[in-house]
Amino acid sequence: MVSGPAVLRAQTLPPVPLAEPASAPKAKGDKPSFIPFPIVFSQPETGLGYGLAVLPVFRLGPDSATRKSSARLIGWRTQKKQSLIQLTHSIFTPGERFFIAGEASFYNQFPINYYGFGPETRLADKSVIQYKVFIFQERALKRLAPGLFAGLQYRLTDLRDVQVNEGIGNDPLNSRLFDRPAREYQQSTRVSGFGPALLYDARDNVLSTYRGSYLEVSALLNGSALGSDYRFSRYLLDARRFQPLTSDNKTILGVQLIGQFQSGEVPFRELANLGGSNLLRGYYEGRYRDRQLLAAQAEVRRVLFGRFNGVLFVGLGQVGNTFRDFGKGGLKAAGGAGLRFRFNRRDRLNVRLDYGVERGGSSGVYFSIGEAF
Repeated sequence: MVSGPAVLRAQTLPPVPLAEPASAPKAKGDKPSFIPFPIVFSQPETGLGYGLAVLPVFRLGPDSATRKSSARLIGWRTQKKQSLIQLTHSIFTPGERFFIAGEASFYNQFPINYYGFGPETRLADKSVIQYKVFIFQERALKRLAPGLFAGLQYRLTDLRDVQVNEGIGNDPLNSRLFDRPAREYQQSTRVSGFGPALLYDARDNVLSTYRGSYLEVSALLNGSALGSDYRFSRYLLDARRFQPLTSDNKTILGVQLIGQFQSGEVPFRELANLGGSNLLRGYYEGRYRDRQLLAAQAEVRRVLFGRFNGVLFVGLGQVGNTFRDFGKGGLKAAGGAGLRFRFNRRDRLNVRLDYGVERGGSSGVYFSIGEAF
């Protein structure tokens, strides 16, 4: 449920303002709610899980010229003995002069299925590994023009207590993890990176978009000067476009193109990976992982009745050590359908339930808060 697309093209639609005119009064009841609500979910990566969430949505500034900010505080535990405490935030300061976003997450005793790395890993090579990881990331971007922001970002990942709980077959000491350099699983791993980010965000609503474009280009440079145990670079491209298919905004098409490209010595936990609740739903998260990733996905979102919406989605993607490896193992494809419940009607905050199937026939059920993209 938690922390990662088609190319943007010109549209012949009339321009839509990013927000209401500055003179619009602040809406009544425009106060955040800090009342916790229970969550129960099931995902392939976690099994049955339960916990609490607090989801305040708020606006900084005297009127609606500034888009709403949001935060999320979640704590949960699963039947596989995974637990998470996570705080995320996306904040537009008054007048949208700055955009500040970040995350602090702690995953305790987190077991995952590990299949190795590369585009040709086998289901039969599944082992179960476990670790603790703390993630902290923050970005501060300054507005350069309406919707356009630039600035800097920092990310820290601290991985500890890596163990192999179940090996391949009947051999408890056999795992594709041992194909990696020994320091990745015998020692604690700290990755610390700093770099620039450029963001164009013209979405009408960042929680559930009806129309608008989103484009992020960013880099993280990890090295010993920042306290990192590994020296490598990560570059991210994330492009999204949202378009109503009907005049009443009841049917929305969303498309996304995402690429993650890395150079240098990348430890296994930091490799780009396909699968999970946000990218190619139907694949287990991390089913395929490597240094380079390119994927595209599309969704059609439709109002059904009351607070319920329906979604159809499809995605394609591939990973590889180099771009030449994208031709190995076949293109990864997945698709499925889902339901949305509008938990917060005023701010269009949805709770979602998705069922995805990948081309090999494996499937997954995903519960999460907010849209996949």
